[in-house]
Amino acid sequence: MLATLASRSILTCVSAIIPARAGIGLRAAHYADLIASKPAIGWLEVHSENYFGAGGSPLFYLEAARALYPLSLHGVGLSLGATDPLNFDHLQKLKALIHRFEPGLVSEHLCWGSLHGHYLNDLLPLPYTEEVIAHVAARIQATQDFLKRQILIENVSSYLQYQHSTMPEWEFLTTVVKASGCGILLDVNNIYVSARNHGFDPLCYIQALPASAIQEIHLAGHAINHYPEGDILIDNHGTRVCAEVWQLYDQALDYFGPTPTLIEWDTDIPPLATLLQETRTADASLEKIRAAAI
Repeated sequence: MLATLASRSILTCVSAIIPARAGIGLRAAHYADLIASKPAIGWLEVHSENYFGAGGSPLFYLEAARALYPLSLHGVGLSLGATDPLNFDHLQKLKALIHRFEPGLVSEHLCWGSLHGHYLNDLLPLPYTEEVIAHVAARIQATQDFLKRQILIENVSSYLQYQHSTMPEWEFLTTVVKASGCGILLDVNNIYVSARNHGFDPLCYIQALPASAIQEIHLAGHAINHYPEGDILIDNHGTRVCAEVWQLYDQALDYFGPTPTLIEWDTDIPPLATLLQETRTADASLEKIRAAAI
């Protein structure tokens, strides 16, 4: 059975197109349960770097999952905003993964996370300046040229701001997209976290973005750290989506229309059934938007 699944052509699998439904981020804890139960979800997303190996159980289970669902590849290690040279060894591994699994979407983060070849365990924000726009857009274009396909870039949560930024984040993101030709993976929880941390209106952020560029939405939970100086929200992907983020998600759908939506959960991972409950809430919002358009 192992050999049969591992050798099955990915071309015989379900469509690569990501539907405007809710999906989940597939994690190792849920491999066996998902393959056995085949829940009625729209699609799956995985972190690309977890499947760069030459073999082993991660690729075996991804083959089996891809035979059941459309797939999106989501990267966390390309460090598009870094000043180090673009990592073409990383890109070659990603290109091979794309060829093998035919994902409907491929995405990365609009951030930096490496310096002088050393990688940090974080997704760090960028200064919002014209110089950085030119730098990041060129690296995104080079990435797309190498992969021979468009990528999406995701807004990250942030806990500090650069004093020499010359524009708000939403203007920076919009300009990078126009300059590079990429799309947007909009993380609604990240917008909410950053808005609470920095004191801006999250709905203004959403309404400032080009609707045509939004091809995927992420939803997740966050933690609240309490300090004498005030609260800090941390994007930890370790709880259910909170009521305020669900409300912001509904407002985003009002503006962008039905959009493929992912439930992310990376710490304190619960049973698969808990993620499926979250997908049903997202699907209800998506269905409400469809019904309102009739």
